[in-house]
Amino acid sequence: MIDVKRESLYRILSDIAGLSLFSALKDHPLLRALEDLARALLRFQAPPEGPGGSALPIRGTPAQDALDILRHWTALTEALLLHCPAGGLAGALARLALTDENTFTRAAEAAAVTPLLRAAARGDLARLGRLAALDLPELGFRIAALLAEAGGSPEAGPGGFTEAASLCEAFSRALWQEEGAEAPAAVFPRGPDWAEALPPLEAYIRRQGAGILGQYHCFYGDGEGRLIPVRRPDPVALSSLGGYEDQRALVVANTLRFLRGKAANNLLLYGDRGTGKSATVKAVCNEYAPQGLKVVELHKSSLPRLPRILETLGDRALKFVVFIDDLSFESTGDSYTTLKALLEGGVEAKPPNVVVYATSNRRHLVKERFADRPTTAQAAAAADTGDVRAFDTMQEQFSLADRFGLTVVFAAPSQEEYLEIACFIAEKRGLLTAAGEAARAAYRENALRWERWFNGRSPRTAVQYADWVEGGEGFPWEGPGPR
Repeated sequence: MIDVKRESLYRILSDIAGLSLFSALKDHPLLRALEDLARALLRFQAPPEGPGGSALPIRGTPAQDALDILRHWTALTEALLLHCPAGGLAGALARLALTDENTFTRAAEAAAVTPLLRAAARGDLARLGRLAALDLPELGFRIAALLAEAGGSPEAGPGGFTEAASLCEAFSRALWQEEGAEAPAAVFPRGPDWAEALPPLEAYIRRQGAGILGQYHCFYGDGEGRLIPVRRPDPVALSSLGGYEDQRALVVANTLRFLRGKAANNLLLYGDRGTGKSATVKAVCNEYAPQGLKVVELHKSSLPRLPRILETLGDRALKFVVFIDDLSFESTGDSYTTLKALLEGGVEAKPPNVVVYATSNRRHLVKERFADRPTTAQAAAAADTGDVRAFDTMQEQFSLADRFGLTVVFAAPSQEEYLEIACFIAEKRGLLTAAGEAARAAYRENALRWERWFNGRSPRTAVQYADWVEGGEGFPWEGPGPR
């Protein structure tokens, strides 16, 4: 008779129940399904036979009992497919351990793990390692054989078990697959002794962060002050951006100072539309994400919730760029006041692990109206008397921009700068690699036509032109239309 070992089931239950620091994992659908399956098998066991009582023969059970076991088994395989289809149980548990936020992982992020925490974490990792080493396909085939041998009813049948077991076998015996050096396989060993993974796990969390902050480097701050991970951030890289080297060098230098714990400035990237201000911020954050830099993009409408977001970020041992794109204000209202107090002048200081990078097409950020300016007579009187009250509104509007430590100006490119950027992008994409002088001259001429036809002269226009050329289509001016 094929047996399901009684002590193996108790070991599964005790390992799940014994999780302390990682106790939140008990409520995950994967571990709940595994626990339910083990309990179902124990409920339907026969009394132990013999002095050892190690074998667990399943007696002829009613159809409902068999269906209950089948339901728990398929719930387990469903949880595997949902949460780690490429890696099976080991990969799923590794990912859960990496993403869990608890007392140990928060301490590891701050490099403040005590010997007591380390001992408790080692015990939990040993339990997770034993669970990860379970041979689920073998368990499924054994359950199917036991039910068939016990005369399982046609309603339950072993087919469901063997099908699900075959599905598990397709992925559970391979090492879980993740991209990059920070994959679970780089932290956890193949075998069951996950206690050995404690040092690399601490190093990983110290570098990347605990919980959800450790799994992503880009987030949105929503209107409630919560951090929402961006699962597919813009992959723009510094190496893909042409022109504006001096401006980007300033942003890079400030960011490196920030990462190294030195004094760094809040940045305002100001200039014409399409000049690469936003792309520069995103590329810099992508470049230094492997060093633990996180970016939280905040829409202007979410600025009133900025204090709550800063409270969350300030408690972490990570570095954050709060990125506000296309910043401008119609008036000096609540959002304006909140940001102004954050940058300089509020009762509560900005956390030292946060800098603000903002982009804007307006130098002074607030929409200026002629009514805000003093009349000629008021200005003349102010000049004679030294009374500056006539300029109060203008001073208030200018004060926010002045609170950014550095203003990096992205001016519209000259014609030659625009063409150099267009050719740089083409070479990066292989569009001009083997082209002769005639082809290069034609590319430049068509780039000029493109900017006249469409969005004007800017790096964004150069990218759009390269996209069109890469698509292999004819140019719009080659057909009917204005020339």
